[in-house]
Amino acid sequence: MKLKVKFLKWQAGLPVAMLHYKTAEKLGVHLQGTISIKTMSRHPKEMHTIIDTIDEHYVKESEILVTSEIREGMKLSRGQYVDVNLSPTPETLNFIKEKMNGKILSREKIGAIVRDIVNNSLSEAETAFFIASMYKSGMTTKETIDMIESMLKYGDKFILKNKFVVDKHSIGGVAGNRTTPIIVSICAAGGLIFPKTSSRAITSAAGTADVIEAVAKVEFKKSELKKIIKKTGAFMVWGGSLGMVPADEKIIKVEKMLKIDPKSQLLASIMAKKFAVGSRYILIDIPYGKSVKVNYERALELKKEFEKLGRHFRKKIKCVLTDGSQPIGNGVGPVLELKDILGVLDPNKKSPVDLEKKSLYLAGEIFDLSGKTKKGEGVNLAEKILYSGSAFQKFKDIIAAQEGNLKALKKTAKFKKDIKAKQSLTISEIDNKKINSLARIAGCPVDKLSGLYIYSHVGEVVEKGKNIITIYAETPSRLSQAVKFYYSEKPITFK
Repeated sequence: MKLKVKFLKWQAGLPVAMLHYKTAEKLGVHLQGTISIKTMSRHPKEMHTIIDTIDEHYVKESEILVTSEIREGMKLSRGQYVDVNLSPTPETLNFIKEKMNGKILSREKIGAIVRDIVNNSLSEAETAFFIASMYKSGMTTKETIDMIESMLKYGDKFILKNKFVVDKHSIGGVAGNRTTPIIVSICAAGGLIFPKTSSRAITSAAGTADVIEAVAKVEFKKSELKKIIKKTGAFMVWGGSLGMVPADEKIIKVEKMLKIDPKSQLLASIMAKKFAVGSRYILIDIPYGKSVKVNYERALELKKEFEKLGRHFRKKIKCVLTDGSQPIGNGVGPVLELKDILGVLDPNKKSPVDLEKKSLYLAGEIFDLSGKTKKGEGVNLAEKILYSGSAFQKFKDIIAAQEGNLKALKKTAKFKKDIKAKQSLTISEIDNKKINSLARIAGCPVDKLSGLYIYSHVGEVVEKGKNIITIYAETPSRLSQAVKFYYSEKPITFK
């Protein structure tokens, strides 16, 4: 079907097109179905995309409205005509069904699935089917390696030739735990190159990208990032804006909706992103505990798998198992976590001791792993850099280079609720999953000022009349829902 291209200032983060509902009916495509758009030229360009339907107020029956991702990817001009058709059922659906039935997929089949995710031949529903198949049937080490290689093949790279290119990743699950900006600042101040690309939150209250976005830009072109890294030795950005591992960002988007994170995809996602930025030394933080993603035995299994992948790809990878039994720091939510970060970085402020201790330990491990220090001496260098104020200055330099400032930290959420102890109580447990859920109900990570402040940790006494937790929200309804969740689910329990 021949349709005229129409643009709006519309960026969806992935290719999306809108059709008049009557046009969609004629094509036989349903909401969130996939279509192919092909230019009518001698050497046509083609792109597959999902569609939404809309009324004639925005688009006529003879038009197709496209996001900037399609416009830029296909180099379309306003008023240009394109050929639009229903996408055929992809052969890769059969491969996904094989995986759902427990079969081991060949390198070619995994590559085809990743290719179809990247070029939008698979819809979000079909991608969800693939994620569910990985969750149900798992993947062998060979399949995971093939997945990593395919994700790198159908993406771009940001290669840095410096000898000391390092990276760090946490598998997540611990509320707060915002060590990355502290570690990046310490390591960059110590002469390491730290190109940190991060995802947004999947099940937690905030990811590193969500946190940094509260005070600086996190979306840049590769040419801009090269200038930042040359100037500061580090950056902290959202990986999805770079197109380096596009399959991963699309899979993560669906994982958020499904609220599942298959082990094989977790392994492939982390490794592909680290390899795409040319990291030579990679530290993996694997928190374990009752209310995080893995227990101790599972953490050991993951450690072995990560290190096996490191040997295959000839990268120096070290995994450390850390205590994930309770939140780390006091703040949960983008701005509240940033305040904890500054508490650690600024020598003139009081820091959350647990967050400082873990950050120093991980930064020290990276110094040792990279050979910047002799084994066991990295933590001493990390302490020297942190306590001298050099890391704080480096953090401010990175934020400035990413066109940000720290003024946003002076603001607070519009509404809050202090929950106080009715009698003196000793905290026996703080459930990470429930704390993350509570913060998301309050508005995290979209509302940057929303979140939680947890005053005490496990084993500590909360005196009668003192605050146990403060919930922050930007609307009364979100605050009300969060307070109800707190009392019904009891994320903090007492002896």
